[in-house]
Amino acid sequence: MEFRLLGTVSVDTRTGPLPLGPAKRRSLLAALLLSANTPVPVARLTDSLWGEEPPPRARGVIQGHVSRLRALLTGAEAQAYGVELVTLGDAYVLRVPETLLDYQRFEELLMLARQQRSAADTVRMLDDALSLWQGPALGGTFTEGPLQAAAHTLEESRLATVEELARAYADLGEHHRAASVLRAEAVAHPMRESLAAALILALYRAGRQSEALDWFHRTRRLLADELGIDPGHELADAYALILRGGPRPGAAPAGGTDAAGASRAATGPAEGAGTTAPPGPRGPAAHNPSAAPHPTDLLPRAPRGFHGRNAELAALTRAAAGEAPVCLVTGPAGVGKTSLALQWAHHNPAAFPDGRLFADLRGFSETGEPALIDVLREFLLALGVAPRRVPESVSAAAALFRSLTDRRRLLVVLDNARDSATVRALLPGGTDCVTLVTSRNRLEGLIASDAARPVPLGILEPQDGTALLAGVLGEERILAEPVAARRLAELCGGLPLALRVTAARLAGRPQWTLAGLADELADERGRLTFLDVDDTGVSAALRLTVQQLPADAVRQLARLGHHPGGHFDPYTCAALAGTDPAAAAAALERLGSAHLVTETAPGRWVLHDLVRLYARGLDPASGAEALVDVLDHYIATALAAADTAEPGGEPCFVLPEGYRPAAVRDFADRAAAMHWLATERDDLARAAVAARGAGLHDRAWRIILLQWPQVVWRVRDSWAPLLELALDSARAKQDLYAESRVLNLLGWVLTEEGRTAEALTLLERSPGLAQQAGDRLGEATALINLAVVQAGQGELDRALEGCGRAVVLAREEEDRHTEMLALQHLARLQLSAHRPGDALGSARTALALGPEHEEAARRSLLLAVSGEARLALGEEDEGILLLDRAAEEAERAGYDEGAVRALEALLRVSARAEYRTRHALALRRLTDGG
Repeated sequence: MEFRLLGTVSVDTRTGPLPLGPAKRRSLLAALLLSANTPVPVARLTDSLWGEEPPPRARGVIQGHVSRLRALLTGAEAQAYGVELVTLGDAYVLRVPETLLDYQRFEELLMLARQQRSAADTVRMLDDALSLWQGPALGGTFTEGPLQAAAHTLEESRLATVEELARAYADLGEHHRAASVLRAEAVAHPMRESLAAALILALYRAGRQSEALDWFHRTRRLLADELGIDPGHELADAYALILRGGPRPGAAPAGGTDAAGASRAATGPAEGAGTTAPPGPRGPAAHNPSAAPHPTDLLPRAPRGFHGRNAELAALTRAAAGEAPVCLVTGPAGVGKTSLALQWAHHNPAAFPDGRLFADLRGFSETGEPALIDVLREFLLALGVAPRRVPESVSAAAALFRSLTDRRRLLVVLDNARDSATVRALLPGGTDCVTLVTSRNRLEGLIASDAARPVPLGILEPQDGTALLAGVLGEERILAEPVAARRLAELCGGLPLALRVTAARLAGRPQWTLAGLADELADERGRLTFLDVDDTGVSAALRLTVQQLPADAVRQLARLGHHPGGHFDPYTCAALAGTDPAAAAAALERLGSAHLVTETAPGRWVLHDLVRLYARGLDPASGAEALVDVLDHYIATALAAADTAEPGGEPCFVLPEGYRPAAVRDFADRAAAMHWLATERDDLARAAVAARGAGLHDRAWRIILLQWPQVVWRVRDSWAPLLELALDSARAKQDLYAESRVLNLLGWVLTEEGRTAEALTLLERSPGLAQQAGDRLGEATALINLAVVQAGQGELDRALEGCGRAVVLAREEEDRHTEMLALQHLARLQLSAHRPGDALGSARTALALGPEHEEAARRSLLLAVSGEARLALGEEDEGILLLDRAAEEAERAGYDEGAVRALEALLRVSARAEYRTRHALALRRLTDGG
């Protein structure tokens, strides 16, 4: 007995197939067999037989079909084979050995085939598996709903097996047989891209390259017409292999003729010219395919010493797989767009049997752009149009060009395009033609109107940059100084033009060392000069790009050259250029379109190092003014962030002399403010260093000190070096107020880092300095921080006295925030002095001072102190409850430091696994930097 689902649903017996009767009964049997040995509820059977609209008596119909199936199986002595159809409550189960199910044997043969070491054995197993199929799966049933899904799954498995069989034939080198197996399925399933891709590779490896390319274009057109999509990666990659001339077993030797070459010779370049084509040659050559002229080729020579760019070359090949594709290579000046385009275009001429055209549109040249009619005339003459037949108007010439290319497979390379309109006039008309455009601009209009596929080109990785140097200088010279070679690649910013100029300088001076030139390039003041040679260089390339910009964008670029940080946003740019953020954003978009700045995240931009040096030279006199403007912008924005993050906090200083903020951004909430402080930390540090270097010490220490909310939040995040810089600037200005404030924060950071002795030395000076400066709140903060260190040194009485004095000072100044801070630390000290009642009172007073929206870290710490005090008073349940609340508030706010402290206190009195897990997670977050 055998149950078949791989074809018409049937049951074969020794006396022949069982008469299953109507389609509904076959559908019922199929549903039971697909879930063999598993109860199938009546509801699922109803869905399988009728879908969403079952008849009123569906259950009775199913019972009738089950009864008839049971009778048929009994009559065929099914029980002797271990087959039984039984009722289980509201479900039926068909018990049947898996060996009697054809789809189970199919799966078993597949598994065995995949375990074979011999490709020949794999072929035999897969052949046996596929021989079980006798037609479409679940034939003779109502394939709707679950049955339709099951039939589709089985069919997918069959097709995947066909593809596996083809791969096994390929492993045996039998590519013709692989193609034969695949072709029948590809014809039956023309939209299945994996089948088409496998067939294309099989044909190519069988030496039938022209058939492979024809099948690709046939599939591509079908996908575009039927689904409106381009080929996916699998199909595009198969096409790419052919374009690259990838490994093909049995390929013809160099100089031989492959199938594509034979087809091309027979077709000739005039195919598809239509009625607008000029008359062809007369005489014997007109009827002799072997006498057809060679396809036109206007490409310049392939680039020498090309290295890397594998990802971009692959992206170009995928982009070229669409219908009438326009591939758009964009990037900054000197990044190697033309080299990439020519490298790709030269790699496999067989992909473009009707020729390759090239035009330098000189969109960024001092000589100006060529007239469009001149470019079209050159293209038309190359395609065989007689000079007297070339139209005089651009529109007519473009129309003739489109007509001539309508049925050809042609590559058109348009280099150095300035705008989209120029490119549109030069696009070919054939759906099998590929247009490759390079530009320093993004040409978003071309993307919108012609679905151009952008392939952005960035800088080279250091290893590729070093390889480029080796291509010019030789491996020996690079291997002699590998570290210096990598340093040169980094100083050239990964820009191929800069690397080639550097290599040219070194090639002409064999006595120079790579390390010596690297030292010269390390000096920013002369770097651009060294990267220019004759009429070629980075400065010249950038100048041609900048010449195309409007005046406001040029001014913005010039001011950006003086920006001390690595990143900038429209607010920073507005401050630098003296405009508003909207105008700055528009200028950035224009600069980004020209690839002079790069957007790394929404609203966040960077300058390439060499572009920054060039920009700085556009307006060197404005450097000092631009620096002050951006420093004041940072002070104003950091002040706004601190006020938003800590609304109850005290402004920590008066504003500097001559302060003129511009373009200050608002922050919606604490999270946004803290995110800005975290994101801009490196740039704020660079700004402070630049301020100190320019003698603007009053701005340097302010920029650093205003980051105090982030310092408090991430106290162990290596803040000491930056605060030491602020201390130097405060002392340079002989500003007692500033020195005291910086000492307070630095001393606290050193305390948290475990550098107690250093912290004590600094903090002992701070209260006196604050007192001399008349800064009573600063004195209170200094006393608090000093008390923490004193307590750690065992001087608990002095610590309690100092903290008590801080509470009084803050209360007299009516500053609730500082009073709350003092009470928090006083409560902690009282707890250490075994005075839990006093500690609980201080914590309660502090919590009463702060509103519900008081900063989460402060509330968490006060709740933790309260909880520990309750525990010390013997009120364990209340203490655990408060500590749990403290940990939850800290976790919710992302204050991992506070969460660790509260959970450590909980673990001392509770062994709950939840606390251990939460403690481990918080500690890991804290260790990983959040």
